[in-house]
Amino acid sequence: MTVDVTMTQATASRTGTKDATGGATGGAIAAPRGDDAVRRAELAAFLRSRRERITPEQVGLPRGSRRRTPGLRREEVAHLAAVGVTWYTWLEQARDIHVSPQVLDAVARAMLLDRAERRHLFALAGAVDPLPGTECTSVPRAMRQVLHQLAPFPAVVQNSRFDILAYNCTYGQLMCDLDALPEEDRNCMWLAFTHPEYRATMADLDATVRMMAAKFRASMAEHVAEPAWKALVARLSEASPEFREIWARHEVVRPVSSTKVFQNPRVGAMELSATSLWTGPNPGPKLVTYTPVDETSRERLERLQEMALARG
Repeated sequence: MTVDVTMTQATASRTGTKDATGGATGGAIAAPRGDDAVRRAELAAFLRSRRERITPEQVGLPRGSRRRTPGLRREEVAHLAAVGVTWYTWLEQARDIHVSPQVLDAVARAMLLDRAERRHLFALAGAVDPLPGTECTSVPRAMRQVLHQLAPFPAVVQNSRFDILAYNCTYGQLMCDLDALPEEDRNCMWLAFTHPEYRATMADLDATVRMMAAKFRASMAEHVAEPAWKALVARLSEASPEFREIWARHEVVRPVSSTKVFQNPRVGAMELSATSLWTGPNPGPKLVTYTPVDETSRERLERLQEMALARG
């Protein structure tokens, strides 16, 4: 691993310090100032607390007979993360250094941080997690049971990037055969701009895709530098001139519940009311359910469920 760690120019000129590869410091460290100093101090305290709770046995290190430090030593964390001991010491001392997301990722792994702790680490460091997908890639078995029990009402679990994470049999046949698609194509934005069968079910295609792009842009504001989001925008821009034109408008809209008309080729038109529920304490994955507005729509959903179950 190549460690991307440098002292900021302001601190280097003020203190005479070198970067992590340059050895010892050459002057006194000025007192921390402002919000950045507060954040560095909080980061330092957080790292110390996480380091002290981990036993050597948890990470495959011998305890030894002369250990006085609770948890791991600083040099042990540095060894596990493949970073310099001097640099890691500076980090726990709240010094004014820059650390790359890749190094933060290595430290998070070395300290066995869970998802909440990892998110906290990157927030304190003012960095973007290089592995954002790790937060919402799995759906618990209990949630999948809820999806199954909601049928014939279509139900799906999506993340804020519109990835389809799990769905019941009715949703799987509502707009296209989701089971037949590769996992990387199970994204509502991708399908809405590139999949003919999916697009054909939308009663007002132009207005719907424009609204979806506006919701997507609003969600992306908190993830604008994350690789997975940028990759999806690049993929859509390459595949769809329509997306490029809409995306260039920079429209945003606040997510709201709505009533939609789906033109399903197997059972006919259905008017369904969409409701979104967050599946955790923070915005991210959500459960979207579609309930029929009238009796005709309910009957057609029941027929769609029967067809889906008959398929296998």
